[in-house]
Amino acid sequence: QLTPSSFLRIGQLSNVDLNEDINELETEVPRQHPNEIPHNEKLLSLKYESLDYDNSENQLFLEEERRINHAAFRTVEIKRWVICAMIGILTGLVACFIDIVVENLAGLKYRVVKDNIDRFTAKGGLSFSLLLWATLNASVVMVGSLIVAFIEPVAAGSGIPQIKCYLNGVKIPHVVRLKTLVIKVCGVILSVVGGLAVGKEGPMIHSGSVIAAGISQGRSTSLKRDFKIFEYFRRDTEKRDFVSAGAAAGVSAAFGAPVGGVLFSLEEGASFWNQFLTWRIFFASMISTFTLNSVLSVYHGNAWDLSSPGLINFGRFDSEKMGYTIQEIPIFIFMGVVGGILGALFNALNYWLTMFRIRYIHRPCLQVVEAMLVAAVTATVGFVMIYCSRDCQPIQGSSVAYPLQLFCADGEYNSMATTFFNTPEKSVVNLFHDPPGSYNPMTLGMFTLMYFFLACWTYGLTVSAGVFIPSLLIGAAWGRLFGISLSYLTKGSIWADPGKYALMGAAAQLGGIVRMTLSLTVIMMEATGNVTYGFPIMLVLMTAKIVGDYFVEGLYDMHIQLQSVPFLHWEAPVTSHSLTAREVMSTPVTCLRRIERVGTVVDILSDTSSNHNGFPVVESSPNTTQVAGLRGLILRSQLIVLLKHKVFVERANLNLVRRRLKLKDFRDAYPRFPPIQSIHVSQDERECMIDLSEFMNPSPYTVPQEASLPRVFKLFRALGLRHLVVVDNRNEVVGMVTRKDLARYRLGKEGLEELSLAQT
Repeated sequence: QLTPSSFLRIGQLSNVDLNEDINELETEVPRQHPNEIPHNEKLLSLKYESLDYDNSENQLFLEEERRINHAAFRTVEIKRWVICAMIGILTGLVACFIDIVVENLAGLKYRVVKDNIDRFTAKGGLSFSLLLWATLNASVVMVGSLIVAFIEPVAAGSGIPQIKCYLNGVKIPHVVRLKTLVIKVCGVILSVVGGLAVGKEGPMIHSGSVIAAGISQGRSTSLKRDFKIFEYFRRDTEKRDFVSAGAAAGVSAAFGAPVGGVLFSLEEGASFWNQFLTWRIFFASMISTFTLNSVLSVYHGNAWDLSSPGLINFGRFDSEKMGYTIQEIPIFIFMGVVGGILGALFNALNYWLTMFRIRYIHRPCLQVVEAMLVAAVTATVGFVMIYCSRDCQPIQGSSVAYPLQLFCADGEYNSMATTFFNTPEKSVVNLFHDPPGSYNPMTLGMFTLMYFFLACWTYGLTVSAGVFIPSLLIGAAWGRLFGISLSYLTKGSIWADPGKYALMGAAAQLGGIVRMTLSLTVIMMEATGNVTYGFPIMLVLMTAKIVGDYFVEGLYDMHIQLQSVPFLHWEAPVTSHSLTAREVMSTPVTCLRRIERVGTVVDILSDTSSNHNGFPVVESSPNTTQVAGLRGLILRSQLIVLLKHKVFVERANLNLVRRRLKLKDFRDAYPRFPPIQSIHVSQDERECMIDLSEFMNPSPYTVPQEASLPRVFKLFRALGLRHLVVVDNRNEVVGMVTRKDLARYRLGKEGLEELSLAQT
């Protein structure tokens, strides 16, 4: 067990609660040796609850299911398809909104700054232009950071780690609320317009998930409105399926990659998978891409053309001009290795930075100041690089949106400005498609170096922003550099086209940072509209993942671990066969009798020291003390609904007919069941009896106490359980396995390690 002093230390190092006395903490922290690795990543937080993917098959549930006939089941199925279509349409529309607003605001900003620079280049005084650019950036980012830090902190970052946790079965507070969606969308617009090194693609996945959760429940808790539709879907099982569809729709709106979206959902998210679900998710993704495509086509004025399937369009790669030969495959593999090493470096730097942020920058006002600082520094770095660059290219025949002349001759533009003086999406496309010779190798090298550190510093700020596009941009820059140096070495031979290597570099860098394999290959293939590159992209991504995993975890997994979330991976740790359920389980278990005193139930629920959520129901004769066999399992939420509706009778007449509860009463209370403190039970009522037999789940999953950890893990993970009762050979309850008990064991550098649990 943890001693109080170690608890104090844990309280200091994990996410510090803002209500604690901060000054006291700040005097405490510097006393430790700064080179000591904090205990933060060796913790599991107890503040996260599990989702219940398993339906509670009590009598009410079974009666309702038996009443539903075949036609009613068909309408439920139709409703599911309708919800998926609505998810797709709304996600597409949100993506359109973000895209159009960003395009207009960023265009306005760059035009103002460009006019200013052109004016001051002639008559000197460029420092004023720099000031203007930095101030514009910092003020826009300030607004974006203020709304996130003070209104909804869950909306920070890309939201992919949070959605991964949600689909894994961890309930992260506020993650799928309407308020989060609004803040996310506004935040992402502001941070992209504010010129930070971020993309708007990652947050689309979170936005899609929020839309899905909201539509499928048919009501909004943020708006306090209940639309009385889709009530059948108000339980964790259904909601989680729809959220995975929303995440897929988000990916396909962002990259124009419906198949990639489905695979993303499969690879990163859903732990529970079936064919019907896959087909519905694919439908949602397709609808989402199509909606985005048609709305943007109308907006761009060619209504019948459907030419912009995603928020980012890599442009077409021609197969004739840009095939690849067999001798390039070792080169691609080498690029994968480079991407893996650079990605691991990025993640390691970001890990230390996040550690520092958790410890010192935990006040919202400090977080906003840091975001403004990063915005100003980004603008300054960009300006200085453009100012010092002497890389001039002729404007003739080039497709630059905002050509800056600066000190170039007339009719020429500064090619460093095409990378910095643009939204990151446009810069990626330029690096892929500009003709050979558009960039000086020096320009690309300096840009890669600077942007790498800027992107690393930006990820984890308190703004809504994704890491997809910056990684692609860094990779495209060094990939293009690689291609240029190859054509120098081979004396300008035809196959060393820099655009092709820019694509491979982008894939390698992104794979090295986020470590997705299957879905990323397909996303890249769909976004370039070219199947020829499927094999090289796959090779590059596999190499990047293998090399990167040798050094450090992927970025999203790392952030999940830093937030001390009890995340369950696909398999139990390899060396855990020696552990059995007896060693893993939590004891002692609070059991309830089948017919229990109301007072006992209230006391158990209000006991803060044991904040249990599931209680085994046992059969025990009133006169004996020994525990008898397991009869069922009842959840805290169900008990609270029972107490709220006062489903109990006096001792004398146990066989009295009382008001029947319907399953609807439980669904109406979902997902935010009232806390026990809000339910008033009088002294007389405490003496009443409550019969749990028709509300408990009479067939909970159990394991014998000799079962090995991998076996318990497999059962728990595959069925998406929340409670697994451990029984002995007489079917008496000896313990309970929950998510925290399984997530505690992790494979570390020295083998199996056990994490400590913290209250924070």
